[in-house]
Amino acid sequence: MKALLNRIGVFLLTVIVASIVVFLLLSILPGDAASVSLGTQASPEAVNQLRHQMGLDRPLVIRYWAWATGMLRGDMGVSASSGVSIAAEVFQGLQVTLILVLLAMVIALLIAFIFGILAAVYRGRAFGVILTVASQIGVSIPAFLAGLLLVIIFSVRLKVLPATGWSSPDDAIGFLKHVTLPALSLGIVQGAILSRYVRSSVLEVMTENYMQTARAKGLSNSQALRRHGIRNALVPIMNIAGVETASTLIGAVVVERVFEIRGLGSLLVSSVENRDLGEVQAIVMVLVLLVLLVNFLVDMLSIVVDPRLGEER
Repeated sequence: MKALLNRIGVFLLTVIVASIVVFLLLSILPGDAASVSLGTQASPEAVNQLRHQMGLDRPLVIRYWAWATGMLRGDMGVSASSGVSIAAEVFQGLQVTLILVLLAMVIALLIAFIFGILAAVYRGRAFGVILTVASQIGVSIPAFLAGLLLVIIFSVRLKVLPATGWSSPDDAIGFLKHVTLPALSLGIVQGAILSRYVRSSVLEVMTENYMQTARAKGLSNSQALRRHGIRNALVPIMNIAGVETASTLIGAVVVERVFEIRGLGSLLVSSVENRDLGEVQAIVMVLVLLVLLVNFLVDMLSIVVDPRLGEER
């Protein structure tokens, strides 16, 4: 319980510090919501009047407090470029991005465990070398390039899957058709990266004394690995999976643009293009919060898998 409370305290403190950094970094950029709303032809007097109405001329500390408490209430303000609620746009884009990232990570973990464990078990043999080379090739391919290659194969040549767009999960068939290529483009690359860590972790476990004892008792390599090795290999793999989940969130920004998906990444790029700093600020904070939350959950899961980590921490 003490370890859990400590981790929650560290998580909350990190969120507060991250919010301050995000607010300060975007506050010092030139331009603000008032100048964006009125356009470049507006007079300085009109801009200053709108800045006063929006509270942008208040001290920085007061503006941060208003912004932070508004974020806690789900009130992110109004978009300077579109005039609609930022929270509504962010929530809609967040749903799409989370679905895409979760499916991509499921694909990545399946690829990583299958390829990584097989590469470790068949180390030094032709099959193991082929898997290792395949993972090297996967690591070297960016997610957007993987997406373009998949579009060429399945959309242009085979014409079996759509190249762009998004469909609601309510339409199961349409959803699967639209989500397959972007999820694969993210999942294949992350799976190749994770498979190398799985291979290294499994190889390290296979040399431990308890594994040698299990084999001496008559268990095969695969049986000893299933019964005693996998759980011990999971802790470092989960930590890396948390980092790669954060990378997948960032990679989704580019992939969503490739497949013309209106997710959080596309919304962020559009906000930057429109110089809508209020919306950029909200989206960046949501992304930072997601990354911190993923790391926190991985940390907690590691303690569940290996309680000794909680005692050490």
